[in-house]
Amino acid sequence: MKKGKKYLESEKLIDKTNYYDSDEALDLVVKTSKAKFDETIELAIRLGVDPRHADQQVRGAVVLPHGTGKTVKVLVIAKGEKAKEAEAAGADYVGAEEYIEKIQKENWLDFDVVVATPDMMGLVGRLGKILGPKGLMPNPKSGTVTFEVAKALSDIKAGKVEYRVDKTSIIHVPIGKASFGKEKLADNFRVLMEAVVKARPATVKGQYIKSIVLSSTMGPGIKINPAKVLE
Repeated sequence: MKKGKKYLESEKLIDKTNYYDSDEALDLVVKTSKAKFDETIELAIRLGVDPRHADQQVRGAVVLPHGTGKTVKVLVIAKGEKAKEAEAAGADYVGAEEYIEKIQKENWLDFDVVVATPDMMGLVGRLGKILGPKGLMPNPKSGTVTFEVAKALSDIKAGKVEYRVDKTSIIHVPIGKASFGKEKLADNFRVLMEAVVKARPATVKGQYIKSIVLSSTMGPGIKINPAKVLE
């Protein structure tokens, strides 16, 4: 793959063999975001877990202090009073069977997060094959299966991000936009890393955080020294 001129310029600012402390890395990621649009800043955290074991799954959600800079569309699957509560709290779409059907028949996915009340999970379960692979299935651990729909919505709209380890033991999660600047990104980075460290499964032996790479949408990866991050 041919690398663009801006990417090559950005690459020159980074020493590929170096492990930076988070402060330097955040400074560099802002400097290397040279695209014409506001790039998303993302973290890839490789953990010393075996995700094939149920007791070594790492997943959860955390509200970033400065949000993600992204407008999030939320679908709430609820009925009656809870549907009214979701509408009042600013959900983008609220309904039950009609949305389940729309997703099944039309493969409609014009939303970023699904919140469902526990009594609706029997219906939502039918969407497992569609929502599961896309990471959109509501889950009690991430606070998206709840009767407290107004609170769930305000958290999501305020910048709640979900993190979960994938099959390759890596967590990919956004921590904001390049326009946030280093200070706001540093706050978001710290809160996210604290949550991931706290979520360490009791059965994990040895080094938990193996590597951390920070990058912008179009920019090169910047390695962060895992030994210096909160551990």
